[in-house]
Amino acid sequence: MKKILEQLSEEMGKAFEAAGYDGALGKVTMSNRPDLCEYQCNGAMAGAKRYKKAPIAIAGDVAGQLRGSAVFCQAEAVAPGFLNLKLSEEYLLQMVKAMASEPKFGMEPPERHKKIIIDYGGANVAKPLHVGHIRPAVIGESIKRICRYVGHEVIGDAHLGDWGLQMGLVITGLQDIQPDLVYFDESYQGEYPKEAPFTISQLAELYTAASAKSKEDPAYKARAMEATFKFQNGVRGYRALWQHIMDVSVEDLKKNYASLNVEFDLWKGESDVRDLIPEMVDYMKTNGYAYISEGALVVDVKEETDTKEIPPCMILKSDGAALYNTTDLATILERMRLYHPDEIIYVVDKRQELYFEQVFRCARKTKLVEPETELRFLGFGTMNGADGKPFKTRDGGVMRLEALIRETREEMYKKIREGREMPEEEARSVADQVAVSALKYGDLSNQASKDYVFDIDRFTSFEGDTGPYILYTIVRIKSILGRFEEQGGSLEDLAFLPACGEAEKALEMALVQFNTMIPTAAEEAAPHKVCAYIYDLANAFNHFYHETRILGEEDEGRRNSLVALLKLTKDVLETCVGLLGFEAPDRM
Repeated sequence: MKKILEQLSEEMGKAFEAAGYDGALGKVTMSNRPDLCEYQCNGAMAGAKRYKKAPIAIAGDVAGQLRGSAVFCQAEAVAPGFLNLKLSEEYLLQMVKAMASEPKFGMEPPERHKKIIIDYGGANVAKPLHVGHIRPAVIGESIKRICRYVGHEVIGDAHLGDWGLQMGLVITGLQDIQPDLVYFDESYQGEYPKEAPFTISQLAELYTAASAKSKEDPAYKARAMEATFKFQNGVRGYRALWQHIMDVSVEDLKKNYASLNVEFDLWKGESDVRDLIPEMVDYMKTNGYAYISEGALVVDVKEETDTKEIPPCMILKSDGAALYNTTDLATILERMRLYHPDEIIYVVDKRQELYFEQVFRCARKTKLVEPETELRFLGFGTMNGADGKPFKTRDGGVMRLEALIRETREEMYKKIREGREMPEEEARSVADQVAVSALKYGDLSNQASKDYVFDIDRFTSFEGDTGPYILYTIVRIKSILGRFEEQGGSLEDLAFLPACGEAEKALEMALVQFNTMIPTAAEEAAPHKVCAYIYDLANAFNHFYHETRILGEEDEGRRNSLVALLKLTKDVLETCVGLLGFEAPDRM
């Protein structure tokens, strides 16, 4: 079914035309004065100059045409020329019925189905995930789910950093403590062990110690760079160690991402395009795009309209080494060849905007992408502590992501146990589910580009604009529906009746915004719009719940209608939290 504002604007446009004015003036918007009306139209103000007539007179003419409207039960012209509107309960009922009976609650498919690749996650192999990785993971995952829901084909790629110095650092650190490992004997020709010579914990310790030492000891860093060169250039033992690092790291990454309900379709990395780089470099040289500047190979990407300096995009360093630019451009080339996407979205720290501007311009100038292919940078802000600075542990270090998840689970477990009788195993399971909602909703409810303060007390609260509040609302509805069935009621074939009272009508009005909100959230890659919607919907439901006798309603038809409304509300809320990447337990 059409979005509600489109339907209302069509009805209003007909009224403008019937009154002798341009129907395009009939655009309807949500009211900015909900104490006065539900919707409004300001078209009479816009038409005053054109028709040389007072706005209030135009509004009065249009209001006259709406007497007896099946859509509006009230259309009032008020000075200086606004049209204040209220919906007919019967019209609203038809929309609610359509939502309950149609797939995806009546949301229309997109005009154009797109193939989209979302580049999110961006973890560096051999390094443990830290709190800074939570934002690209949960934002990218939610955008993927939202875009799929509206009907696009979406591919999520982890795009691992797996070809850089961190690998050389780990290999060098390992060589220092286990120099006799067969991997370091370059004359060895046999098979290498199938098991890695380290666990994920040991790998993390190796990286941390080697990274710290390389910052203090130039000779050690030079050894690490030599080790990097060796594995990148195919020295057998070093390449075998690189593969062990990959296997151990990716297994751990999958476990950590899974704890946040984050999944990738592709686990590709920089290494996947290493063989494309020589071909791409030769193509850029041959076609005159790239040239040597101070020993480095670069492509000019500045444009005449630039108001700030945009440096050239470096393709190779003066020593011939590739850079992030190189692998990102080669990845674009690979994606175009393998998947032919209409759009590629990069969910990356907003401080990298200039870098991606260079890469995108270079990709376009060198024709690595089709002219109509959209390259989109979605920059996110930082997760900060109470001091407004990037979030740290109590001792000032960078917190590991698994530690943050563990702390949130423990805090949620304490709150679940307060005043509730629940078996230990169930309490732990519920706490884990609700903790994911606390973390993800706490992040996603903010516009992606904005920084936000991580406040574990607020995020785990059952009150206010939080994930636990949303889940508690769903659980409350489930409980009522469960009691209805226990009393012999059936949730099948429930009939809706027109709203009786302001709270019921307000809940229905919140529900029918769904198929306006979801396409907008997909188009704008904006999960925070889903959060804002379900917070408003949860508030509308809870107000309705406190104002209305539901199971105690004596009239069976009215009771069934109220239960039908609850079931629809639950279904919409559960769909939305699924798009955000979490789910509600059966009880809390």
